[in-house]
Amino acid sequence: MALVIAGERSGVGKTTVTLTLLASLRRRDRLVQSFKVGPDYIDPMFHQHVTGRPCRNLDPVLTSEAYVQQCFARHSQLSEYALVEGVMGLFDGISSLVISHLSFAKDKGQRTNDKGQITDFASTAHIARLLDLPVVLVIDCSRLSGSVAAIAHGYQSFDPRIKIAGVVLNRVGSDRHLSLLKDSLEPLQLPVLGVLRRQDNITIPDRHLGLVPTAELPELNALINRLADLGDTCFDWQHLLPLLKSKPLPHPPHPPHPPSSPVRIAVARDRAFNFYYQDNLDLLQQLGAELVFWSPLEDAAIPKDVQGMYFGGGFPEVFAQQLAENTSVCDAVKTAILQGMPTVAECGGLMYLCEQIIDFEGKSWSMAGVLPTSAVMGGRLTLGYRRAVALQDNLLVKAGTTVYGHEFHRSHLTLTPTQPLFETSRYDCEENMGCEGWGLPANVHASYVHLHWGESGEIPQQFLEYCLRHIKPF
Repeated sequence: MALVIAGERSGVGKTTVTLTLLASLRRRDRLVQSFKVGPDYIDPMFHQHVTGRPCRNLDPVLTSEAYVQQCFARHSQLSEYALVEGVMGLFDGISSLVISHLSFAKDKGQRTNDKGQITDFASTAHIARLLDLPVVLVIDCSRLSGSVAAIAHGYQSFDPRIKIAGVVLNRVGSDRHLSLLKDSLEPLQLPVLGVLRRQDNITIPDRHLGLVPTAELPELNALINRLADLGDTCFDWQHLLPLLKSKPLPHPPHPPHPPSSPVRIAVARDRAFNFYYQDNLDLLQQLGAELVFWSPLEDAAIPKDVQGMYFGGGFPEVFAQQLAENTSVCDAVKTAILQGMPTVAECGGLMYLCEQIIDFEGKSWSMAGVLPTSAVMGGRLTLGYRRAVALQDNLLVKAGTTVYGHEFHRSHLTLTPTQPLFETSRYDCEENMGCEGWGLPANVHASYVHLHWGESGEIPQQFLEYCLRHIKPF
């Protein structure tokens, strides 16, 4: 058993409620495993900061329904309690055509529209059904009183396969306000499992791609302590703890034995580059890689004796000046790549390999200069799942291979590659999104599309094989 924390819409306080629960459980010295629905990188950082354990993404678009179930079973069994934070509103998913990559079909009971499309695929409700977990619904009560019953009743009855275990009333203004809310909910016999009053001293700052990551918040521990204080008193723990209790499997799975020839991979991880799926890093290690974490911001050189590099996404535009001023590292990265070092660069990593980053103020900052283009920050947000077909053999996949990824950025490139990696389209329809991705030099895979490798073990395997062929470590 475990719980799913869902919202009636975005912005109702799911993350605050989730972190409050996690902080209070950790204060009680409880071992808790958290999960996040969807492709989000930043919320999992906050989960991990609180629990001390990597948060796992549950995303059937980037992986599969079977992988979501396996991932949850594998990691939840190793903890006392398990908690899943949802995405957007409970039933907000994507309208997805039944295509070959997916492991579902209409006869499995998914809600469809008159075009035969699944309408809540990858939603929080979809994950709750897949994992057979009860849902706690978070309701923003700041601008309603009696209407709370209509909202709760609608969510309770919309899909009978979803078990709503109770509600958490967030942003409650006063005792009188709370009384009105509870009186309205009483006929539904829906337990109130938590009440969070309006909090002026609990705010997590955000910017152009969501919350500010944990590494940039020096007062984060104080904030988490305030959340733990709040959690100790605002929840009905007598009813919540049994629901949160994880269910161990009789025989925990054994990780695969790594090969005898280790590969050292330099993984850029600091305030500028920190968007990584933990499962990707785990897969590299399980396949025999030794991950060497380093900082393009702070270090004077790339790590010694490495045979490959991995630059995840993040916020290089925020730290563009500091990255540019670390000229020795920019030069070392360029030299290593030109000497043949296999390098994966996703989104922010792609931007770092460009000649320049031009920030929101129009200031230009020199980067590694591997790719003959510049990344320009702008107001337009590129966001969504992608279906990408490889146009050529490259560092990660063979020509003709279809992969599923996610884009989330506010930059664009001044020049497009003459020999792009992928032809992309929207995941939920046939709309062509154009070609993208840099594969020249041939030892580089630089793309705006974030990939989760969990369902595609051949991707890290092929990357490591390229690295093993890079005989001379840098």
